[in-house]
Amino acid sequence: MVKIRLMRIGAHKRPFYRFVVADSRARRNGPFVEILGTYDPLKEPSEIKLDLEKAKLWLQRGAQPTDTVKKLMQKAGA
Repeated sequence: MVKIRLMRIGAHKRPFYRFVVADSRARRNGPFVEILGTYDPLKEPSEIKLDLEKAKLWLQRGAQPTDTVKKLMQKAGA
C-alpha cells in the first residue's frame, strides 16, 4: 500500500517536513517514491508548499494520506 506522509528533515528542535509518497512498510525517513512539497511549522503562520496536481494524481492512483497529511492538505486547499 502506498501512503502520502510527512518525512522529517529538520534539525534538533527545528522541525521541517517533506510531503512524500512512500510504501507504507518503509520507515519514516526511509526510501520514498516522490516528493510532493514541504511543511514548515515554525513560521507564523505555518508554511505549506504542496504540489496539488501531483497530490491529486497520487490520490487517484490509490495513495492513502495519513491523518496529519489529510488536515494539512485541506489547509492548503486540496
